[in-house]
Amino acid sequence: MRHIQRVLGIVTFAGVLVAATACASSTSGPAGAPSAAPASSSASSPAPGHTEPKQVSGTFGSGPVAYTYDKALVPDGAKVSVSEQVNDGRTTVKLDVHGLKPNRTYGAHVHAKPCGPKGDDAGPHYQNMPDPVKPSVDPRYANPKNEIWLDFTTDAKGDAVQESTVDWTFGVPSAGSVVIHADKTKTEPGQAGMAGARLACISVPF
Repeated sequence: MRHIQRVLGIVTFAGVLVAATACASSTSGPAGAPSAAPASSSASSPAPGHTEPKQVSGTFGSGPVAYTYDKALVPDGAKVSVSEQVNDGRTTVKLDVHGLKPNRTYGAHVHAKPCGPKGDDAGPHYQNMPDPVKPSVDPRYANPKNEIWLDFTTDAKGDAVQESTVDWTFGVPSAGSVVIHADKTKTEPGQAGMAGARLACISVPF
């Protein structure tokens, strides 16, 4: 009797062992691969509709990134930085300048083309909805919602920071630069968008 009970115990233990092995196999991948688990990664990426900030810096008078066309108002050696960020279909452009004339107001806008040796090389203002009439001086097109205006006033050291946010993103072809002008940007019909002479320019691949 004891011999029969011992045999039955061995058979029962073997059955339990087989069942446990089968259960473990059912959670493994093909050919004994580890069981599937949610993927995880420490790498971060921008959320949909967002981009990492883009930034370009330069020194006026050094070219070919930053040009100055009026060294009295934008001296050689003055510093400039432009950044761009897109969030949920909105674009923010920030302009940071150092070493310009102190306590002075300048106009500034995003322009359609990269800078060149001449101020006109940057082309017209970039417009989200292009004005069919050139030059664009119609407030329906030449305004800070359809263009990116960055007018600023320097402090006692000649430094300033300005930013503009618009409810659109750059198209194709994109914009190519930020131009600093001699005067505050006008808004009245027939002169809208005008801001005097082009003093300096920094190329930015928007």
